[in-house]
Amino acid sequence: MRGATVILRSGPGAMEAWYMDGSDGDQREPHRRDPDQPVSLETLQALGVFHWKLNADIYEKDPELERIRKDQGYSYMDIITIRKDTLPNYEEKLKMFFEEHLHLDDEIRYILDGEAYFDVRDKEERWIRIAMTKGDLITLPAGIYHRFTLTQTNFTKAMRLFVGEPVWKAYNRPADHFDIRQKYLLSVQSCGAVQMDG
Repeated sequence: MRGATVILRSGPGAMEAWYMDGSDGDQREPHRRDPDQPVSLETLQALGVFHWKLNADIYEKDPELERIRKDQGYSYMDIITIRKDTLPNYEEKLKMFFEEHLHLDDEIRYILDGEAYFDVRDKEERWIRIAMTKGDLITLPAGIYHRFTLTQTNFTKAMRLFVGEPVWKAYNRPADHFDIRQKYLLSVQSCGAVQMDG
């Protein structure tokens, strides 16, 4: 997302990101390293990940959200509630969301309620966990390897935004043969060497 107006927050309530530990425990746990290794929003931006903090209580008539949608061309919108009693095949879907994958288009999510994690790979192939809470809008660039899970609250309500008609296809890793993956790697090379699948 080039030219995005990114709101960087600090202090209590700021969006948090950190390098994950290597344990195989419950995917919904924080998986922080010991000692903790926080990741700055500037580091995420260098990976093509952008963030806004909005007022989710007024999402239906929020002029800031409308401005972002207009500026970025997000013409499609729907809302998904991820909870055992609302999402068919809940456990199966969570496993699918947590498979490492990429998309051929940007992924844009706005958390209207609840909590969730997005995990993204850095340039050295380490997992970064991004904690999403109510009001967080995030964009993941096409071609970035990532995955998604709920927190231990087991609930989130999210707006899905898209440029044009939505295409929900995920390509599980390895997917380096796609042109969009190569374009993504080139876009982040200026920030350091990028390791690819062997």
